[in-house]
Amino acid sequence: MLVTKQPVLKRFWYPVMPIAQLSADKPQPFQLLGQKIALWIDKAGKPAAVADQCCHRSAQLSKGVVIDGCIRCPYHGWSYNAEGACVKVPQLESEKLPKTYKVNSYLCVERYGYAWVCLDRQPLQPIPEIDAVTDPNFRMIHEFYETWKVGSLRTIENSFDSAHGHFVHASSWGDQSNPVPPPIDETVETDTGFVMKHWVEVLNPDLQKKNLGIASEKTIRTNERTWYMPFARTLKIQYPNGLIHLIFTAYTPIDDQTTQLVQFCLRNDTEDDAKAADIIAFDRQVTQEDRDVLETTEFDAPLSLAEEQHMPSDKPGIIMRHRLAALLKEHGEAEQRLSKQHEELSQC
Repeated sequence: MLVTKQPVLKRFWYPVMPIAQLSADKPQPFQLLGQKIALWIDKAGKPAAVADQCCHRSAQLSKGVVIDGCIRCPYHGWSYNAEGACVKVPQLESEKLPKTYKVNSYLCVERYGYAWVCLDRQPLQPIPEIDAVTDPNFRMIHEFYETWKVGSLRTIENSFDSAHGHFVHASSWGDQSNPVPPPIDETVETDTGFVMKHWVEVLNPDLQKKNLGIASEKTIRTNERTWYMPFARTLKIQYPNGLIHLIFTAYTPIDDQTTQLVQFCLRNDTEDDAKAADIIAFDRQVTQEDRDVLETTEFDAPLSLAEEQHMPSDKPGIIMRHRLAALLKEHGEAEQRLSKQHEELSQC
């Protein structure tokens, strides 16, 4: 599926940039589903997002500056507010500006320390609610914000694949002597995706012994994975000692081949129990192991089940493909594939 060719995917919220990277002085560029956008902090102190192209002579607005809460084009100084309306043209100080002097603006809000953007004015689903964020018993640790050369569907499927861990993560927690994953306990579909529950026995290396407060060589993870359509998830891991390590990950689609990884975790312990730097270090190793493999995969993952082979542990990914195919059909779209694009070009 070519995500940039499926308009319905514009109707979802995506985290695009840490709020800490935005300012009231200098806009920042980002590309979401192939759409170049410019982000900044407006006069009210809130994040704003508009198309990163001036309506005058197409210059990149993110190369400009922010003045009085408005983004100013670097080419001729035209200024736009958070709604995309041009509010100042230095060359036309005494004239009323035409209403056509405007750029597209996008829904943009702050949540969990990130600016979230929806490219459509009518989102199909809300931003995921993560209750632990407001639970005083949990602390938040921001982990990763980085660009991967992989398709977003591949990454989100991998997050629910219970069979890869003993091989991909053999250097961190995987146990290749026990490659068969336990059966999935439960998968319950929801309006926004599904919830999957299962358990797995994992190796417990020295760094994790410190992070978990568990001295044994192996331990059990009881996992609850929640899919938020189309490309976000939470992984709630509970250990035998009651420790909860909850990971939120979004695989924000930059374009068809590239994904922005956004990840933070929440834990019901303290810095005295386990240092945040050590927690990040272990999750860094695990995440990099995923990246090394995923960046070798074909980015144009098919929704059709006929093109790739499957096994029982692929059930969550199969549900995803069915749900995404149904989403496209519901909104009158056909799945766009790289092969179809080539066929169309060859017929021209």
